[in-house]
Amino acid sequence: MSSRGRRVIVVGAGVVGLTCAVRLLEAGHRVDVVARDLPLETTSAVAAALWYPFGARAEDRVTSWSAAAYSAFADLAGDERTGVRMLTGTELLRSPQPDPWWRDAVPSFDRETALPPGYADGRTFSSPVVDMPVYLRWLVSRIEGLGGTLTRMNLSTLPEDGSLVVNATGLGARHSGADPSVRPVRGQVVVVEQVGLDRWTLDGDGLTYIVPRIHEVVLGGTEVDGEWSRTPDPDVAEQVLHRATALVPALEGARVLRHKVGLRPARPEVRLERVGDVVHCYGHGGAGVTLSWGCADDVVRSVDD
Repeated sequence: MSSRGRRVIVVGAGVVGLTCAVRLLEAGHRVDVVARDLPLETTSAVAAALWYPFGARAEDRVTSWSAAAYSAFADLAGDERTGVRMLTGTELLRSPQPDPWWRDAVPSFDRETALPPGYADGRTFSSPVVDMPVYLRWLVSRIEGLGGTLTRMNLSTLPEDGSLVVNATGLGARHSGADPSVRPVRGQVVVVEQVGLDRWTLDGDGLTYIVPRIHEVVLGGTEVDGEWSRTPDPDVAEQVLHRATALVPALEGARVLRHKVGLRPARPEVRLERVGDVVHCYGHGGAGVTLSWGCADDVVRSVDD
């Protein structure tokens, strides 16, 4: 029997699970999303969400997935309800570097010559920037508009009722996928008021990034491997503010709106494979948004196969 039109249960309501659900519904499947944490409670809601293949391995697949997602986001940027915008920005580098391995995923790419002190190279390109609370609500509305459902449910194991299952549980895959290679990488951000920024800035050799949304600016960040705490650290927040302001002096004195911590679901490489009636799709690290639509397309192919 063809699997097209079968019932699919997506476990996990972060950006990866929701995007998989949208693509599966668009392909004609009946989809129910179940999750312990609703979308605005997930790590995805914390993300600065600048498209950039950060912390993801399996480079050929990642380039393909991220290129597909770039294209999808560029299309969505035409609809302000999605929270997606295409913004130009610069990745700053301390020493001259060749083009990155993901170069082919980006349509246009220029070398930056106007560099701040201490930087020897820069890459300027247009990239999707996603206001995650707005975007996650849009994904849920898209799922519901296509006839899917979203239910809070804390499952002790993956469903075994004859449905096809997409395991998009992120860090939860340590349990649901019996996969101890999944580990948290803690990221802390500071959200400040919008001070007129319309370009993003990223320190390619460090962890500093400045990502503008319409009404606020997300400043980051940190990368603490193996740390489970979700409590913001005031000292770390001060360091983030200091580094960001050093790169973009216009942030000096910006009012702090909130502090957030997210636990990125890191893995040596993304796991996307079908095992029986389960399609595993997790381990995206800090690149869940960046890879989301490309991975979702592959999940649909796995379900249809």
